Formats: sequence, structure tokens, C-alpha cells
Amino acid sequence: MNPDLQKLQPYPFQKLAALFREVQPNPSYRAISLSIGEPKHATPQFIRDALSANLGGLANYPTTAGSDALRGTIADWLKKRYGIPAPDAKTQVLPVNGSREALFAFAQAVIDRTKPDPAVICPNPFYQIYEGAAFLAGATPCFLNTLPKDNYALNFAQLPEEVWQRTQLIYVCSPGNPTGHVMPLEEWRALFEMSDRYGFVIASDECYSEIHFDNPPLGALQAAQQLGRGDYNNLVVFSSLSKRSNVPGMRSGFVAGDAKVIEKFALYRTYHGSAMNPAIQAASIAAWNDETHVAENRSLYAEKFSKVIEILKPVLPVVLPDAGFYLWVRTPIADTAFAQALYRDYNVTVLPGSYLARSANGVNPGEDFVRLALVASTVETIEAAQRIAKFAGAYGNTPAPLPS
Repeated sequence: MNPDLQKLQPYPFQKLAALFREVQPNPSYRAISLSIGEPKHATPQFIRDALSANLGGLANYPTTAGSDALRGTIADWLKKRYGIPAPDAKTQVLPVNGSREALFAFAQAVIDRTKPDPAVICPNPFYQIYEGAAFLAGATPCFLNTLPKDNYALNFAQLPEEVWQRTQLIYVCSPGNPTGHVMPLEEWRALFEMSDRYGFVIASDECYSEIHFDNPPLGALQAAQQLGRGDYNNLVVFSSLSKRSNVPGMRSGFVAGDAKVIEKFALYRTYHGSAMNPAIQAASIAAWNDETHVAENRSLYAEKFSKVIEILKPVLPVVLPDAGFYLWVRTPIADTAFAQALYRDYNVTVLPGSYLARSANGVNPGEDFVRLALVASTVETIEAAQRIAKFAGAYGNTPAPLPS
């Protein structure tokens, strides 16, 4: 077996299941989960119709590169969404089976194993796929703590020069999971300068880009254009329909950016990773071409955030994130104790922040935070917030004893 498999940590939800194993939830309350970032809003009917109307395409093998129509649609969407020249649909856009799969596979294509001890930089807390991709590509993940005192921005000074010299790939996430931080232009400028200096590739995870409250978040391609980097040198962005269009099961997304990097990634995908089936490609075209359902989706999230923050603010330090559908909340007690007791007493599931992070520079930046995914219906989300408020107000810094 691949020895690098031994380096993988249990996924956050495996850790959560273990945390809950010794307690029983209060049967007086129905279960409400705010732990998993899986959209629960209804899939738009027109996407379902496009999918079913094109099931005849299942009789044909799809090409790895996807259809010309889908690549062109994605390029047009990028042009409209970010106000940039349309990327070359043949060389700068590649449809993929969801951003999760692509983010993992990308490291396998990018990392040069012939160089000693390659490093992959990840924000911390982070999406655990980044770490697993690094390990299984034969690289060492290194972490940049994103902290409240820095407004959750990347602080490049945390890592020594020798790490940057070995760095081949950096994952960034904007809007961030779990903090919701959106990288401003100056943060992109600093990152591009680091990429030029050390030669590493930037993988920009932008799957939450369409869930925002005021102005649309700045994207990596948009930032590159504004900074005179129209060739997108060493920059590839990853996006998906899962959150934007409430189709997490459809597994449809894209990568876009540096043509020379995408060419190599496309070669890798020829051998690893199935192509998107034609029916899903047709449904994806329909989804990318419509913005009405996306605006409606944003409105639902905005309503939930407004009501949840109003409910929680008297008892917990909650603030509206820049974007995304997570609340990153500091807890009055240890995050694991908070999550376990909340589940036991009120049957609400939240994710301890420490499960989304690693110890780096002597701290785990997720400790004493929990992540709330506001993905359930408005009614369920408000009910969950009311229970959390009761819990936090009643226990404060002295939670009830938990099983040893």
C-alpha cells in the first residue's frame, strides 16, 4: 500500500462522530445539523429539467476536456462575473467533476517529486483536501495560520525562507472556509509577488464566490487582470456549481487560468479522473447561464445570517463574514466541549474549529471556535440558533460535566 496513506488524519466528520459516541442527544429536540457545508436549498427546476432532457447523452463517452459549448459558457460567465476579458475557452478553461476532486488531483499534477522535500502551503484552518493532496503527491504540507488579529489574512512572514524555497504549490480559499475572509487586492499583490519570487503555483479555491451580501467578492483572475497579469502566470482558480446553484450531487465545476499549467493538468486528467457526463454538461450550461436563481439563493442566506446574528449576538461574539455561508464563532469554553454539550443538551450539531486546523507555530488557530454552516432551511436554522443561544446563555464558561 502507498505509505503516504498513513500520514492522512481522520476527516473532521469522523472526529465529530467519535466525539459524539459517548453521549446521547436530548430526545426532546429534533436533530438539526449545522456541521456540514452541504447546501440544503432546493435545486432549481430548470437545472433538473436540463439534466433529464439530455439523458440520451449517456450513450456516448464524454471527452475529458468537456464540450466546446460548456467551456465557452464558463469563459463567458467569467467575463461577465469578473469584468475581465473572456479566457480562451480551449486553453484556459477546463471543466471538472467538482472542485473537491480537482483540488486534490491538481497537486498530483503540479508537484515535482524529483526535487528534495517539496512543500505545499495551506491556510490554517483549511479544507482538509489540501493536506491530503499534498501528502499523496509526495509533498509536505506547511501551514499559514489565519488569525483574527490579522483579519484572517495570509501572513507570509510566519514561514521561514527555507520553506518558501521548497514551496511548489499554495492553496488559498477566498471567500475562506471557515472564516469567510475575502482576499483584497493588496493581499493578492503580495501573493503574486511571492509566486514570482519562488516560482510556486497558486491554486485559488473560489467555490463560495457567489454567496455574498453586498459587492461580489474579488476573484483571483480579476485581481490578476487589475495588476497587469493577463497571462495568469502560475495561477489557476477552482469553482463549482455546488454552492452557487445548490447541486452538490451533480459534481460540476471548472478550473481556469494559466494555459501552460492547465495543459499539464489536462494531460494528468486524461489518465486519472472521469470526464463529466453529457447530461450533466447540459445541465451545467443551463446553470451557468442563469443568474436569477443565484440571486434568490443569496437572498435566502442573507435572511438567515441576519436573523441568526440577531439571536446569537447577546450571548456569543458573532459578526457577519465577508462572504460564504459559515459563521466562525469563538466559544466561551473549549470548542470540543461546546460542540459535545450542545449536541447532548439541544441536539444541534456544529463542527469544532480545532478539527479544521493543525498546530502550527505553537497554536491550533481553530481552537475555541466552532463553525456553523447556515445551510438548512430558514426555519430550521433559526430554531438551531435559538437553541444555541439558550445553551450559551445558560452555561457560559461553566458547562455541565461531560462523560470522561
